Amino acid sequence: MRVLSRPALKLLTNEAIEKIIGEAMSILAKIGVLVENDDGLNLLKEAGMRVKLSQKRVYITEELVSDCLKTVPSSIKVYDRDGDETLKLGGDNVYFVPGSSALFFLDSNGKIRRPDTKTYINFITLTDCLPYIKGQSTALIPSDVPEDIADRYRLYLSLIYGRKPVVTGTFKKDSFAPMLKMLISVRGNETELRKKPLAIFDVCPSPPLKWSDLTCQCLIDCVRHGIPSEFVSMPLAGATAPVTLYGSIVQHTAENLSGVVISQLASPGSSVIYGGSPAIFDMRYGTTPMGAVETMMIDCAYNQIGKYLGMPTHAYMGLSDSKAIDTQTGFESGISTILASLSGINVVAGAGMLNFENCQSLEKLVIDNEICGMAYRLLEGVKERDEVKTEAVLHKCLEKSSFLSHPTTLEWFKEEQFIPTDIIDRMDKETWEKRGRKLSLNRAKEKVKKILHTCRPNRIDKDKEKELKKIIHSTSFIKAILPKRR
Repeated sequence: MRVLSRPALKLLTNEAIEKIIGEAMSILAKIGVLVENDDGLNLLKEAGMRVKLSQKRVYITEELVSDCLKTVPSSIKVYDRDGDETLKLGGDNVYFVPGSSALFFLDSNGKIRRPDTKTYINFITLTDCLPYIKGQSTALIPSDVPEDIADRYRLYLSLIYGRKPVVTGTFKKDSFAPMLKMLISVRGNETELRKKPLAIFDVCPSPPLKWSDLTCQCLIDCVRHGIPSEFVSMPLAGATAPVTLYGSIVQHTAENLSGVVISQLASPGSSVIYGGSPAIFDMRYGTTPMGAVETMMIDCAYNQIGKYLGMPTHAYMGLSDSKAIDTQTGFESGISTILASLSGINVVAGAGMLNFENCQSLEKLVIDNEICGMAYRLLEGVKERDEVKTEAVLHKCLEKSSFLSHPTTLEWFKEEQFIPTDIIDRMDKETWEKRGRKLSLNRAKEKVKKILHTCRPNRIDKDKEKELKKIIHSTSFIKAILPKRR
């Protein structure tokens, strides 16, 4: 058996990629980047870069960028809570994870509200049970705890109730230490955590060409402790970046390259991911549509640049701008997921997400799981099976006027076809009517209830949970809102 060709999408020629990288390097050298963090400024100054301290602007030479690119790993392995390898980021490997840090939650009644701890635990449980969602994320911001500890509390819940590796991030500088301590607690020691990373931290440069004190410090802290970081550069075409897609891609490249430099100066050879969450800016409403085809084009194009530079890649794709689970939700999420897959983006964040990266939904998450399953089948491509020739199959089956009973049908149909769950309707009309004429949203609601009823959370062992509770309680008081351990 051999795959005839892996389907792929490319929007840029190598010549265009080289030109974009060249322009980005020129921008870093001539315009520079604003770095508000003192550690970051000192690293760049010690590397011989020209620094305007009064403006905290640094001018980064092409030579330094090129040197730092040489030390960036081309692949990153990430492990689950049990220490099993789960993600191998690099090449054209594709992994889907939920979108992160939603302020709101779309409940089963169609109401958008603030999420609480119970909602968060349900989201983790569902994520762990969905086969095509390969990692979890700190997807929601629980509203029933103080804002000052929301970032570390999300990680705390994810580690207790979920087995899959987690994409997370900090909201405050002093949050990194307790979050690191929690990760070390799960692994046993920092050496083991370095060997088997459990989390990826998002670090977000601010457009245009700026590293805030918080994000720069998080990047430096992560790389010095062996935790993979992914750059989430967010140029908005027409608002905080040039209106042309090309110009936004150039700016995105410059912001990512500045992150490469800071990370490698802080810890040469550290693991970083070339990524982002750019968008166009809708001039009519002042919004940032993630479901716009132009946004998807920027994502797919910058992914090519990241691969050209030999780095793992990330993008926010597979999400929708709709405020409900409707037709728009389906076509935006479906198109975006398929384009991300064909582009070979390593970490595709967005499953379950609505409303401009601001809302999560359990029902959308189970629907997206089916879309991701279809995408994985697409990436398997068309296979030529050498065991039996098509001519021989036709010769045999034409005699009986049936292919259903042929051995190759029974042997291969589950490999050749993606078999969806009942989220996808493939019944004939009569059967569909007999079973209640249910629409996809109704089927998704039933699926969510069934999973949450039958699948208990993959709760961490009692001793580890006690350690994590000590860490989270040592930083701030948390009221007793967690379910009792059974």
